[in-house]
Amino acid sequence: MSIMEYNGSAVVAMVGKNCVAIATDKRLGQRALTVDMGFEKVAPVTDNIYIGLAGLATDVMTLHDRFRMRVNLYKHREERTIEPKTFSNMVSHMLYERRFGPYFVEPVVAGLEKNGQPFICSMDLIGCINYADDFVVAGTAADNLFGMCESLWEPDLGPEELFETVSQAMLNAVDRDSMSGWGAVVHILTPEGVITRELKGRMD
Repeated sequence: MSIMEYNGSAVVAMVGKNCVAIATDKRLGQRALTVDMGFEKVAPVTDNIYIGLAGLATDVMTLHDRFRMRVNLYKHREERTIEPKTFSNMVSHMLYERRFGPYFVEPVVAGLEKNGQPFICSMDLIGCINYADDFVVAGTAADNLFGMCESLWEPDLGPEELFETVSQAMLNAVDRDSMSGWGAVVHILTPEGVITRELKGRMD
């Protein structure tokens, strides 16, 4: 088993019309053993940027703290709030500088630009960025998420339609992956604010 699959995870970000969604499962495991049912894999960076980390749980916790520190330093130095594309490049740089002893995580960044345009991207563990204008996925359930998202996603979804689409994709994908699941958390970023909802899933 790869160290990337040790704790299990499922993260997906999806684009709508002037909104973006990011969702993750809640399970923390040690291979097939479930340790926790409420592990936070997605964290807010700013009011308009969220990052989800799939991979090794210890590195997920470490990087959430490091990202928060770097963003605060950026804000003090530049005297402005960081933009999603700038933040994704910062994340990529942080991962690549550790390429010979990498953090075992796959980041997914979701946010809204100043003009309200949605932004999503994903990376591998050494920071190679994959930009997308529909959806990005990561984690042990990534293959299942790809299939569900390709089937359900449509352009120009509103916030409620986007929530329904990403929720169905997440729940159906983790039902077919023994390493992730046990419910999910969905964040919808809109110009008016962030909507956060929890989903109940199978507990087996």
